Amino acid sequence: MQRSAVVVVADKTSLKRPFIFANAVHMALCFFMLTMTVAWHRDLIQTGKLVSSVSVVIMYVMEIGCLLLSVLGVFGACKGKRWCLILYATGMAAASQTIIVRTALSYQDVYEKRVVREESKLLSMMPLTATSKANRTLLYSIQREFECCGLIEGYKDWGSSIPASCNCQYPGKCIRLRGSATLGAPKNQYVYQEPCLRIYVSELKLAFSLAMGIQFGSGVFWVVLLVMSIKLMGQIKRKQEFIALLQSNRYVPGAF
Repeated sequence: MQRSAVVVVADKTSLKRPFIFANAVHMALCFFMLTMTVAWHRDLIQTGKLVSSVSVVIMYVMEIGCLLLSVLGVFGACKGKRWCLILYATGMAAASQTIIVRTALSYQDVYEKRVVREESKLLSMMPLTATSKANRTLLYSIQREFECCGLIEGYKDWGSSIPASCNCQYPGKCIRLRGSATLGAPKNQYVYQEPCLRIYVSELKLAFSLAMGIQFGSGVFWVVLLVMSIKLMGQIKRKQEFIALLQSNRYVPGAF
């Protein structure tokens, strides 16, 4: 009776259940991200957009690899297999180090250079009255999404050809074209007051910051899982040694 009670206490203090729960959450997140990547990749193929094949492969490898690592870790925790947890810890250490270092090193390139590149791309469309049809289609979608008009000077960038995507129906965001506000444009027309360039760049910076934050947060979460796996390995080892000692009839109360 005394021996079984001691074993029960050891089980209750184990990290097994928290570790399994944390990895179940991790598997759900990995599966969700994998699903999103597949949908995004399929959309790119259907629309004919070009994207680096290396980037796509890296995303698939990271997401599938982390999913399999969690499966391995859960199996090791349930079965008490230390070799599974050793492989799990090794993989998590490599993955967390890679993503944290990569996020830190690529922050300036992503946050600054890409934003500047996108901003320059939009500015190259000026003047809007002479831009290409493809650029017009892109600008129309930006104006509808961000509820803005033009790029720098608002509706004036379009001259007399203000597109329907500039039409405004929300009080506080509109400006009313009166008299000769813009030559040839419909009078008393309500259009969005804010130009799109500032809004678009601001939203782009926010999106990049969120993406980098998610990557860094994932790395920190993997470090937590790594620490839990190492502690769990130690608990499994001590429990195995304790059970072996019980079975050898050499158990001394208070030794563990």
